[in-house]
Amino acid sequence: MTIDFKDHGQTPYVVNIEDATLQNENYRTTIWTGKKLQVTVMTIQPKDDIGLEVHHGIDQFIRIEKGQGLCQIGPAENNLNFEQAVSDDDAVFVPADMWHNITNTGDQPLKLYTIYAGPDHVPGTVHPTHDDARNDPNEH
Repeated sequence: MTIDFKDHGQTPYVVNIEDATLQNENYRTTIWTGKKLQVTVMTIQPKDDIGLEVHHGIDQFIRIEKGQGLCQIGPAENNLNFEQAVSDDDAVFVPADMWHNITNTGDQPLKLYTIYAGPDHVPGTVHPTHDDARNDPNEH
């Protein structure tokens, strides 16, 4: 099944999220942005990471579809006091206002999707690479 990688937000949408996650080749692709929820699919290259970040007032759910990594979460960027290895089928729950990162520790791309409650990125955001995300003035 071919996935239409665009932001389908504000309209009803059904997608096989596993297929969308596995087919995505971009660092980040936003596939749905609503008023209180946003979904992105991500591909993290070996030795790369999501990037240490915090979402103020936004809870986050991360599902690992393929690959392995290290999840770190904590109350401050210099206090990531929770660390756990993650791999296929793991779900990570990140409370609002907590610093977090996931690093790809494997030798294959890490494929994941994430749900923000509420939206965190500008609707329709696509970042082909991690550098594109770092250089986007709309990112944190």
